[in-house]
This record gives sequence, C-alpha cells and structure tokens, in this order.
Amino acid sequence: MTTAPAGSLAGRRILVVDDEPLVAMLIEDLLRDEGVEVVGPASSLAQALELAGDPGLDGALLDVNLAGEFVYPVAEILRARDVPFAFVTGYGRAGLDPDFADAPVMPKPVPLVGFAREIVRLLARGPGAAARCEVPT
Repeated sequence: MTTAPAGSLAGRRILVVDDEPLVAMLIEDLLRDEGVEVVGPASSLAQALELAGDPGLDGALLDVNLAGEFVYPVAEILRARDVPFAFVTGYGRAGLDPDFADAPVMPKPVPLVGFAREIVRLLARGPGAAARCEVPT
C-alpha cells in the first residue's frame, strides 16, 4: 500500500473492475483526476482475479456482474488480503450476496458529485472494517 495524506487519493493504487467500457472509462477518469494510479480496468473475472493479487493495491471498485459472472471470488481475495473495496452496482445492496452484506456499495450510474470523497472515506476506514460507503443518489 502507498502512503498519501489523509483525505487524499493522490498516489493511491486502486483496482477497477467493470465489464462496461464506458463505465470503466468514467471511473478511471474520475480516479485519475484525483491522482490515483488505476490498476486495470479489468473487464472479466479472469483478469480481475489476476489483478486482485497485486501487492500494492490500496483499494478496489468492483462491478458485481461481469458478463454473467459474479465478482465475489475477487472480493474474497481482497477481503483476505485486507484490501478495502466497494461494489459498484445498479442492483443496490439488496442485490449483494449475503456474505458481503456489510460491504460498501456505490450506485450505478456512478455519481460525479461526491465520488472522490466517498473513495477517500472507503480507504480511510481501514482494512476489514464494515463501515458503509454509500453515495447519495
């Protein structure tokens, strides 16, 4: 993990997993505007599984459904490694696997206002915390 000033995303390495190219590009742009080094984006479960083992990850944003495959194996790897992550989904919290009911959720479409603030809060909560990271719609 990298060290960045509290409240800053500059220098952080965040994995982006989304199979929708336009959504992935939007998230990537929003993160890069904040000085983030984007890992990926991964558009398939296989790519995401490979990138989830990156030793320098500071966090991850995970689309729940990748062309019909669920991203939960990636979330399990990240949780075991104490890497903070949030699901980015249009299904809402009700669409999550019960094993991840306490995971942070960001809605799709991705909100432009407040996005960076919520990612900072996600990373600041620390590994393994069950705090919610929800952006108002």
